[in-house]
Amino acid sequence: MEKLFKLKENGTTVKQEIIAGITTFLAMAYILAVNPGYLGGIPGATPAAIFMATAISAAIATICMAFFANYPVALASGMGLNAFFAFTVCGAMGYSYEVALTAVFVEGIIFIVLSLFKFREALVNKIPQNLKFGITAGIGLFITIIALLNSKVIVASPATTVALGDISSAPVILSIVGLLIIGVLEYKKVPGGILIGILATWVLGIVVQLIGWAFDARIFDTVLFPTLTMESIKGNFAAPALFKFDFGFVMKDFAAFAIVVFTFLYTDIFDTVGTLIGVTQKAGLIKEDGSLPNAGGALMADAVGTVVGACLGTSTVTSYVESSAGVAAGGKTGLTALTTGIMFIIAIIFAPVFLAIPSFATTPAMLYVGILMLSAIKNMNFEGDIADVIGGFLAVIMMPFAYSIATGIMFGIVSWVILKVVTGKAKDISLIMWISFILFALYIATLV
Repeated sequence: MEKLFKLKENGTTVKQEIIAGITTFLAMAYILAVNPGYLGGIPGATPAAIFMATAISAAIATICMAFFANYPVALASGMGLNAFFAFTVCGAMGYSYEVALTAVFVEGIIFIVLSLFKFREALVNKIPQNLKFGITAGIGLFITIIALLNSKVIVASPATTVALGDISSAPVILSIVGLLIIGVLEYKKVPGGILIGILATWVLGIVVQLIGWAFDARIFDTVLFPTLTMESIKGNFAAPALFKFDFGFVMKDFAAFAIVVFTFLYTDIFDTVGTLIGVTQKAGLIKEDGSLPNAGGALMADAVGTVVGACLGTSTVTSYVESSAGVAAGGKTGLTALTTGIMFIIAIIFAPVFLAIPSFATTPAMLYVGILMLSAIKNMNFEGDIADVIGGFLAVIMMPFAYSIATGIMFGIVSWVILKVVTGKAKDISLIMWISFILFALYIATLV
């Protein structure tokens, strides 16, 4: 392990990395329930097949991350990208499951080429420091709002857009209590405090269910009595939808296909870049000059994961912001990612147990991670160059409010480039930032 992952050099241990890897898995295990629900109803796909594709592609991509880059970053079918796949491409646009998979596959091939030519690596390393800190802080707020919405601490409101949920409900109270538990454990420097917090919150949920506090029985039947039967195990081994591509459509309507591919490409490239910057910055892996060592390997793992996922029948595979939960639990090397990848393999057999973890149990962990990542804002310079100030600020606020990491990066980069030009500092703009600006301009043009 020492030779493979350089544990001593990174100031970590096998135990610490394994705990971090399990923590990351628990924080992102929801994708194994959500993705089959999103994609499983599309004609040509089944929930069981999507479950298998999601678990296998996540395991392969995350293990690639461990060995290609030695980073504590896990990957799986991306939230947002899977919704675009199911509800826009196969829903509103009316394209088949096979056409959507073909677009994801082509996107993955393009990513591999871009990674070989180091375009994506250069993008990670050339983003200005203030923007990097803004991206990290923005992801912290993005994680926070996801956690609050999933546990219904915050709910939709026609009058104010969002509002406080039912403060008397058990999930809301348990989410807040869980955060306080993690806070106490972290204050006392208890190893694996975040993981313990997840499990403690889950146990408290079981207790309040047993004493009669109203809960959703559909959730807590499995929490109290997870059913691990041969039938349930066999059901999870349904063959994934292998190589269900439709290249004929590419020749039939190339323009429409290109728009779908570009949207997948745009969202994934900047989601991945933003996630890598945020997670690795919090893990202390970014150098003083702002560069990220082994970025090429990390981005190649992402590209390989996308190609493998498409071949298996699932949507775009990308780096997960929930990896920051593992980083907060002490993860610093690829051993964390390897552990998470192995957990995805185990999940195929023990799916009824893993899928029993309710959202309120992982909410405290994600809230605490949000605190840690938001702390990057203290490193931002709000009195320096106006382009850095406004670009970083827009990256921070647009991620949670637009509910998209990629959108936050888009506003940050576009405003930064425009302000550099207007203030007579165009020479400060690197080629990679010009290319990013043009890509965003083209994407905006497709929305007009």
